[in-house]
Amino acid sequence: MTTLKEPALTETPKLIAGPASYLDDRLGAGSFLKRNLRKVFPDHWSFLLGEIALYSFIILLLTGTFLTFWFKPGMGHVEYQGPYEQLRGVMMSEAYASTLKISFEVRGGLLMRQMHHWAALLFVAGMTVHMLRVFFTGAYRKPRELNWIIGVLLLTLALAEGLTGYSLPDDLLSGAGLRITEGVAISLPLVGTYLTFFLFGGEYPGEDVIARFYSLHILLIPGILLALISAHMILMWVQKHTQMPGTGRNNTNVVGAPFYPAFMAKAGAYFLFTFTAIAALGTFAQINPIWLFGPYTPADISAGSQPDFYMGFLEGALRLMPAWEINFLGYTLPLSVLIPALVPMGIIMTGLALYPFIEQWVTGDRREHHIADRPRNNPHRTSIGMAAVVFYGLLWLLGANDEISAFFHIDLYHTTIFGRFAVFLGPALAYVVTYRICMGLQRKDAEVMSHGVESGVIKRMPNGQYIEVHVPPAEDIADHLRGKARLPILPGEADIEGIPPKGARSILGKARAVLSKKYGTEHVPLEEEGGHGHAAIGSGEDKH
Repeated sequence: MTTLKEPALTETPKLIAGPASYLDDRLGAGSFLKRNLRKVFPDHWSFLLGEIALYSFIILLLTGTFLTFWFKPGMGHVEYQGPYEQLRGVMMSEAYASTLKISFEVRGGLLMRQMHHWAALLFVAGMTVHMLRVFFTGAYRKPRELNWIIGVLLLTLALAEGLTGYSLPDDLLSGAGLRITEGVAISLPLVGTYLTFFLFGGEYPGEDVIARFYSLHILLIPGILLALISAHMILMWVQKHTQMPGTGRNNTNVVGAPFYPAFMAKAGAYFLFTFTAIAALGTFAQINPIWLFGPYTPADISAGSQPDFYMGFLEGALRLMPAWEINFLGYTLPLSVLIPALVPMGIIMTGLALYPFIEQWVTGDRREHHIADRPRNNPHRTSIGMAAVVFYGLLWLLGANDEISAFFHIDLYHTTIFGRFAVFLGPALAYVVTYRICMGLQRKDAEVMSHGVESGVIKRMPNGQYIEVHVPPAEDIADHLRGKARLPILPGEADIEGIPPKGARSILGKARAVLSKKYGTEHVPLEEEGGHGHAAIGSGEDKH
């Protein structure tokens, strides 16, 4: 582990110096390579979560390219004459027939299909977990607000990419999801009919939706994703990575290992590990067996059909929403479709995009932050995040309310009514519980700093009392705890003449001052004492 201020390493390894000199003689890029290949990266396991999404995206590009060689994005009807006996002679679309050909006739085709599907799931999951890590540690604060917005856009586009790819095989399961998509699109006020006809090329199901989704899936959305991921990585490189609090770490330095060779070796091994995991899943864990579902026809539907996990929360919102609609001036607004489709996604994505700026407005904190917070040290932020997680999780869970009812023998009506109340009460309860846990953990940290940690040494006093000797915490643990920073609070109290500060005189200013005080004062200070006492475990009372 190396502690330094960038750039502080002056000796360049020979493996870097040779190529750098070669390039410098021809392109003038030697100094750039020498400087950046020795760039220091902090070391913490949670920083690798985003790399799962990055490596999954690379695997998606590779496997997706393989699949495009044989996939036919057409909706023309053909008679199946392939090796799968149960469907032989059945009329189906060219898209479905070509997907069957990839699965049963192309060497390695089924493996590539399944790896592509598993990589897509891991891509969204990796981005979600990475975003949660950034949120709970406050790594979105200045100067990283723009990178945070890029991350929100990446997650939104990943959902759209998953939806378009999920619909391409034109099987019965994906067709049911496509039917929901059509219902949402056509329910949009004013533009719904035009948008639906544009996507489907006429009345549902049309003849063009697979070809148009195919263009979006392999060209437009991946191109935007690639551009945004590149911008995300460049900004991260320029702004440097946040680091967890600890010994020798502050806002002006980076403690870790250089990009070459330490981080390069670690990243390479982690890519191979991710690739192996996806390949193993593609080999041994069956996913999306379209030959069991059959080709899509608008007249057929399957019981117990579920979308991929990342669209499950929208499915849950659709199932919980009452059958409400508004008829006004000859227009019908089907709220039972519009609200589930737009409101949950809007709450989550808009809330994520605006949160850094709302927090900055509430606290007035415009400083640069390169040290990550421990989630417990900002209890309100952590509680808000957990409330959002519970909101999403309940919608996701109740997207399978029919399966829950069938498995646990509970009336479907009761599970739906429970869900309608739970999506409001669950996040509120999660907020309260998380807040209390954070405050309890802060008190535990303060106790460690003021009283030390248990040593395991039991001592008997002259009066017969048994005590356990406490010792100071290890230096690295103590420095980690000392990284706790007090949250700034905007001035809101009136002066001796009863005049409030300039920014707190309006109604909005007063509300901001109240929010700032509430957001920043829920804080248990670390009180270090010179000596460390003893905790009584026998007779008598705790000396502290």
